[in-house]
Amino acid sequence: MKRKLKILFTVQGEGRGHLTQAIALAEMLRRNGHEVVDVLVGKSQARELPAFFYEKIDAPVTIYNAPSLIYNKAKKQINKVRTFFYNANLKKLKYYNDSVTLIHNHIKEYSPDLLVNFYEILPGFAQVRFRIETPYVNIGHQYLLKHPDYAHGKGEGQDHTLLRLHATLSSIGATKTLALSFYPLRSFPREHLAVVPPLLRKEVLELTPTTGDYILGYMLNQGYENEVRAWHKLHPEVKLHFFWDKADAPETLVVDETFTLHRINDELFLKYMADCKGYITTAGFESVCEAMYLNKPVMMIPAHLEQEINAADAEAFGGGISSDSFDLSRLLTYIEEKQTHPEDNAFQGWVRSAEEVFLNQLTSIWG
Repeated sequence: MKRKLKILFTVQGEGRGHLTQAIALAEMLRRNGHEVVDVLVGKSQARELPAFFYEKIDAPVTIYNAPSLIYNKAKKQINKVRTFFYNANLKKLKYYNDSVTLIHNHIKEYSPDLLVNFYEILPGFAQVRFRIETPYVNIGHQYLLKHPDYAHGKGEGQDHTLLRLHATLSSIGATKTLALSFYPLRSFPREHLAVVPPLLRKEVLELTPTTGDYILGYMLNQGYENEVRAWHKLHPEVKLHFFWDKADAPETLVVDETFTLHRINDELFLKYMADCKGYITTAGFESVCEAMYLNKPVMMIPAHLEQEINAADAEAFGGGISSDSFDLSRLLTYIEEKQTHPEDNAFQGWVRSAEEVFLNQLTSIWG
């Protein structure tokens, strides 16, 4: 009989994807008799942890200060210079040092059998500083960059180097690395790397999709708001529902009778995802997977290199199209083309295999 494990999660709290992955894995583990005893979330002070995470993770949650990305609002891209100086000042470095100590203290307090890290960088530093002996597993789509057969992200520019460096630093000391992927690839033992299906929650898997009369959008970076409003002004007949994370916005902002902005609300987002006729997003891995699973036409507008790689990967796989702007006219054309040439959704089978794959990968560490 397999050992029943006590597991501690560390999660990158920027955006929605890593949070929903953690929820999905926690659900799988509990269904099979394991326990998530503690959850540590690293995020910047500027981000607000969504209420749905507290409700769904079903474990104690502690937030700590972690490095974050600073965007250039005019260009909607990461500002590397501002990001460096924001994170490298002495005050922030002290915060991050305190966070590393906090991670170690929680591990001592809960004595977990296994640590699972969702692409957060500071747990790796805790591993080095305190020589933590607990087995340590990393999970994230970004770890595909370490796979020799992965066709994307091979550039040698500064951004590519930094992205690969983050993947390396966040996996320091890992016993095993699980790379989430749109499709299967062979294991890569030299890097202790296995390729696994996306982690989608049961709420997504249980949805029955329909085709409504509106476009759904998700924009984490508020710099896109004016772009969307400008397109809507030219096409007021197209019904739009967009989700964003603007902290001082009302839960629902009705711009006019065909355009509504919603604060991030997980349950409501999935409802709109199930019934939309198409989806537009800044190419976060998780929501693209949700749309692909529900067979929704997707257009991706990458905000930075990591999302450019996601978009290129999804597009090559046949999971959507990419663009450099929120020009919804392109998405409307793609929706018509997809309706004319429907495809079988083989992706669903890969996603449904996730529970068996993850349980085997995690419990095999203990034999």
